[in-house]
Amino acid sequence: MSNPLSEQEQVRRENLQKMIDAGVNPYPSETYELNASAKEIKENFKEGSSDYQAVSIAGRLMTRRVMGKASFAEIMDSSGRMQIYVSRDDICPGEDKTMYNTVFKKLLDLGDFIGIKGFAFFTQMGEMTIHVKELTVLSKSLRPLPIVKTDADGKVHDAVTDPELRYRQRYVDLVVNPEVREVFKQRTKMYSSMREYLDKKGYLEVETPILQPLYGGAAARPFKTHHNTLDMTLYLRIANELYLKRLIVGGYEGVYEFSKDFRNEGMSRFHNPEFTQIELYVAYKDYEWMMNTVEEMVEKVAMDIHGTTVLTVGDKQIDFKRPWKRYTMFEAIEHFTGVDISEMDEDALRATAKEMHVPVDKSMGKGKLIDEIFGEKCEAQLIQPTFITDYPVEMSPLAKKHRTKEGLVERFEAICNGKEICNAFSELNDPIDQRKRFEEQLELGKRGDDEAMVLDEDFLRSLEYGMPPTAGLGIGMDRLAMIMTNSNSIQDVLFFPQMKPEK
Repeated sequence: MSNPLSEQEQVRRENLQKMIDAGVNPYPSETYELNASAKEIKENFKEGSSDYQAVSIAGRLMTRRVMGKASFAEIMDSSGRMQIYVSRDDICPGEDKTMYNTVFKKLLDLGDFIGIKGFAFFTQMGEMTIHVKELTVLSKSLRPLPIVKTDADGKVHDAVTDPELRYRQRYVDLVVNPEVREVFKQRTKMYSSMREYLDKKGYLEVETPILQPLYGGAAARPFKTHHNTLDMTLYLRIANELYLKRLIVGGYEGVYEFSKDFRNEGMSRFHNPEFTQIELYVAYKDYEWMMNTVEEMVEKVAMDIHGTTVLTVGDKQIDFKRPWKRYTMFEAIEHFTGVDISEMDEDALRATAKEMHVPVDKSMGKGKLIDEIFGEKCEAQLIQPTFITDYPVEMSPLAKKHRTKEGLVERFEAICNGKEICNAFSELNDPIDQRKRFEEQLELGKRGDDEAMVLDEDFLRSLEYGMPPTAGLGIGMDRLAMIMTNSNSIQDVLFFPQMKPEK
């Protein structure tokens, strides 16, 4: 059952019917041709100019000041706000004054969409305005927008800040908080910048399955579903790594994908169950090459969006200019804790973690223990973009063993503002070693590790046909967007973040 209408909603429905009774269609079907935007006119119109004398724009009615036979109002299109001047005799040149006296003055509500045609001019107060010669109702709003008050200088005093409203009703958030629209424009620029960089290198953008018979490519818990026709269990992908590497086997030298991935895990200001990452795989390269590539690409993204590599993120200044600082994982742990754990076995690591008050449990193997120590004691202290390299083999079932350091793999993560933003390897292309690593993951799963990887026979078969040396990368687009847009929460950079059911 729908909720009862508020008094304002009831009035708007009555105005809707009165508008229809007055012969005005509140939801016309015809195309309304636009030839300008509020921003364009404000940036280009000059006093005395002959430009913008036949303007056609449209937007929401946001304010209205009725003064007898003439009124001032403000409309907002996708680019910003514009003051309009509406005269009864201009929009109603004949004897019928219904459009002004009845529709504009009484039946239009704030939030309604209108189209206007007229000319630009400056008022005696020097404010750029559109003198309306023709007004058309384009869409009636049946719910009132939250009221946001601004002072004479345009400063907002009661902005809509409630996350419950903003995230659940993003369509309202975008209207009453126009700066939010800019966040998502910057996010789109981030994608465009990366695509430009990768396309210029000749890499192929591809698509791989979201529904997978086996989930793989990361340590995470999946969402599970069922396909009725095939009568089989399928999983929403947690990563697209194993499919992209199949394409390297197939002969492509460089492939990438902006992928929606899904992990059935906890939620926080850094985690949403549905998220986006870019994965890139390039043949005949290694993780050292990929580190240089990440530096170069992310530096370009910062420049393309902001025109500088130095960004304000909260109360910090973060500089993406190359080169970034580098630590091995063991160096980072020793640097921030004073403890060298590089030679410790599983029992010693568990005891050390407990001494450091790092939460651990019996399901954790050696790799998970090291990861927990690093996450608790080091990660939050890495504010400037930093590469953490050379991970223990137990932590990285898909990475190639280090060429000179026993027990380690050629892997790096980039940490920025205290959180991982990317993960990369020299990819493991030895099918025998890969099978052994998968089998070790199965054993961890038996111990209760619900993030352990499963064994993918088809992926192993593909490796047995031969995969060239390959560097692979995954960048969390949502976390990078948080930094690039100075946003505090992942929910701020997702149009429609996952929410609890509405009460």
